[in-house]
Amino acid sequence: MSPVRRGDSLPIYNRIGVLRAERGMSRAQLAGLIDVNPQTVGALERGDHYPSLDLAFRISWVFELPVEAIFSRTEFGPLSTELYRTARPPSTTGSGESSHA
Repeated sequence: MSPVRRGDSLPIYNRIGVLRAERGMSRAQLAGLIDVNPQTVGALERGDHYPSLDLAFRISWVFELPVEAIFSRTEFGPLSTELYRTARPPSTTGSGESSHA
C-alpha cells in the first residue's frame, strides 16, 4: 500500500486487505457490512482514501480488532513478525549457574 501524503499530515496505513484476505472476505462483502460501496473499500486498501472515525470503528467491529490494530500513522511490519515476536529465553553461558541469588 502506498498511502497519499496530504500536505503536512502523516499518512494513515491500514491492514484492511490483509484482514479481509485472511477471512476470505470479498470487497463487496466487507462493503456491505460497513455500509459503503466496494470501490470505497478498494480506495481504503490502497491508501487513496482515509476513513472517518465512524468508518474506522465500523471496520474494527467487523474484524473484531481494536482500531490501532487496523490503522496506524507508521507503516506496519509483517503480521507474522508482530504475532510471533516473543521475548527470547535468556542465553546460557554453559556454566549452568544463575546470576540470581
